[in-house]
Amino acid sequence: MTAVTDLYPTRGAMEVATPRVDPVVWSEPGAPGPLQPSELSDFDRDGFLAIDELITPDEVAVYRAELDRLVADPDVRADERSIIEPKSQDVRSVFEVHRISEVFANLVRDPRVVGRARQILGSDVYVHQSRINVKPGFGASGFYWHSDFETWHAEDGLPNMRTVSVSIALTENYDTNGGLMIMPGSHRTFLGCSGETPKDNYKKSLQMQDAGTPSDEALTGFADKHGIKLFTGKAGSATWFDCNCMHGSGDNITPYSRSNVFIVFNSVENTAVEPFAAPVRRPEFIGARDFTPVR
Repeated sequence: MTAVTDLYPTRGAMEVATPRVDPVVWSEPGAPGPLQPSELSDFDRDGFLAIDELITPDEVAVYRAELDRLVADPDVRADERSIIEPKSQDVRSVFEVHRISEVFANLVRDPRVVGRARQILGSDVYVHQSRINVKPGFGASGFYWHSDFETWHAEDGLPNMRTVSVSIALTENYDTNGGLMIMPGSHRTFLGCSGETPKDNYKKSLQMQDAGTPSDEALTGFADKHGIKLFTGKAGSATWFDCNCMHGSGDNITPYSRSNVFIVFNSVENTAVEPFAAPVRRPEFIGARDFTPVR
């Protein structure tokens, strides 16, 4: 098998910043799809795009009911694809939700969703990862600052930055209940983190990120340069963001839950190889090895 060049070294002895060499928007100008040229331009510049109403209130009710059903199902809770909050022992996330639930499988195939992914990535796409995130009030913990691509490159073997995520709100996102924060423009620099990847790192990192975490100094530099954008919006709103955006979210100590469905689309021309900086691949429910295009 031909070796794949590692364009974005990480998990070495030192933290290293590498300029991005991949496009952000991969489609040709004028390519058909739901996104307007101005929206693609904004996405290219900022690394993200917020949409006020990707799905309707009636649709939100359907997806929210399905989320509640899954979280309450003891079989789902016992499945290895469910991640449990360390303190409260509540369900934090359920992975591979588009395979567990036909309701969420339909959402993945929705032209408003997959059409935007194809337009950004300039090709057919498959689901690299899907999950529902449940962030109940009164103490659900946040997700520390990180670049998804750093992990997907190091531990899943994605060669290039040709991957896009969408987070669709199923509850209202206030400015107080642990919403998504992104550093605009941070997607232009890859921050290779220091430290080796422990075996089975995913078992810990899905509850509390450790390996692949940027230093305080690097995060301060990124924040000083790019600033921080906090996303708020009604249920049904969505945030599309590039795989290399520096992002995170705080704890939710309000009474108001923050739940969303999170879908990661990867180009069929960027399929996973062996991990670039980990001893073994992560399980397929976290980093897919089925590259079948979404239809």
